[in-house]
Amino acid sequence: MMDANLLLEEAQKLQPQLQETRRELHRHPEPGFDLVFTKPFVKAKLEEMGYEVTEMGKAGLVTTIGGSKPGKTILLRADMDAVPIQEEADVDFKSTNDGVMHACGHDMHTAMLLGAARLLKDHADEINGTVKLEFQPAEEIFQGSLDMIQNGLLEHPKVDAAYMMHVVAGVPMPSGMLMIPGGGISMTSCEQYHITVTGKSGHGSMPDAAVDAITAAAQIHLALQEINSREIAPGEYAVFTTCKFQAGSTSNVFPETAEMWGTIRTLDPDGKVGDQIKTRMTEITKGIALAMRCEADVAFADFCPSMVIDTDLSKATNSIMKELLGQAVIDMSQVNGGKAGGGSEDFAFVSHHVPTIGLYITAGNTNEGYLYGQHNAKVRFDDSILYKGSAAYAYMALRWLEENA
Repeated sequence: MMDANLLLEEAQKLQPQLQETRRELHRHPEPGFDLVFTKPFVKAKLEEMGYEVTEMGKAGLVTTIGGSKPGKTILLRADMDAVPIQEEADVDFKSTNDGVMHACGHDMHTAMLLGAARLLKDHADEINGTVKLEFQPAEEIFQGSLDMIQNGLLEHPKVDAAYMMHVVAGVPMPSGMLMIPGGGISMTSCEQYHITVTGKSGHGSMPDAAVDAITAAAQIHLALQEINSREIAPGEYAVFTTCKFQAGSTSNVFPETAEMWGTIRTLDPDGKVGDQIKTRMTEITKGIALAMRCEADVAFADFCPSMVIDTDLSKATNSIMKELLGQAVIDMSQVNGGKAGGGSEDFAFVSHHVPTIGLYITAGNTNEGYLYGQHNAKVRFDDSILYKGSAAYAYMALRWLEENA
C-alpha cells in the first residue's frame, strides 16, 4: 500500500513551485474558452514532466499516466477558467487582465493538479491501472465539461470513476480541511434565462404615444415570483432568480426594449421541475407582454444538470483521505446537515456518466482575515494548502486504483 506520510512529505517539498505556478496563473486569468495564456502554460508544464498532452475540444487538455499494469481508469479534473470580475483583493500578484480575476479558485485547482501530475510521475510504477488528468475550460459558463465529454473525455481509455476538488474561502474552519459530501445530489442544476420585452420607443412626456416596455417587464418580474410560491410543490427545491434588469439610456425616452437575465436551479434529477418552471415562465411572460401591448421573447441557455455523488465512491474517499490527512477530513453533513448546496458545477455532466466524487478543501479561515467567499472581488485564497490538494489528488488515484485492481 502507498505510504501516505511519504507522499504528503513529497508534496510538501513541491509547495514553493506550486505557489509560484498558482500565482502566475492568478496574474493571467482568462474566461470561458479563451485560455490563450493558460492553456499553453499548463501544457508546457505537463510536457516538462514528460507527459504527452492531447488538446481536447475548444480549449481542454488531457493526459494519462500508468497503463503498464492492468486495472481501471480514474479521472482527476481541474478547471482553468476565471470570472469576469475586476479584482480588488489585497495581493501582490493581482490580475493583469482588466475585468477578469480568479475569484473562484480555479488557479488553485490547476496548480494542485499539476502538483499531482508530478507526484504520479514519481510513483508511476505503483499505478494499478490508469490515471487520466483533465484540465478543463469554461466551467463558469457550464460549457467546458460537456464540450470535453463530447470530444472523447470519458473514452480511450474508458473512465471508471471521476474525482474533482474545489477550494472554499471565507469559512469559519482552519485552512486545509477536506470536506467530503455523502451520496446523492450534492449541488443543484442550473440554467440561464434571458427575457426581452419589446414595446415602442417614444418621448417621456407622451406615454400614450409609446408602449412602455419597462412597466411590462416590471410586471413580468413580479408575476414570475408566483411560480415558486404557488406552483412548485412545497417539498420541491427550486430557486428562480432575476439578477440583471436592463432598460433605457436616458431619463426622458421610453426605451424600445427591457431585458432580464437570471437562473433557474433545482434538485430534480429528471428535470421535470425545471421544465415546469420554463413552461410557466414563457406563458406568463408572453401573456403579460400581450396584455400590455408588448411582445416578449424568452430564451434559455447553458444548462448544467444536478451534481450526483456516488455513495460507494464517497465512502471509499472518506476512508482513503483519512489515511492521508487524518482529522483534517470531515463529512460535509457535519457542516450543512447533509443538505445539497445551492450552487452548481459543470462536472455534474461527468457525474451522470460515471461514479463521481467532488471534494472541497478550505483555503481561507475568516479568523485569519480571509473574509470573502467565492466570486467576490476581494476574495483571497490561502495558497499554503496547495501541497495538500496535490497529495489528495494523487493519493486518491493511487489508492482507489489499488483497491479496485
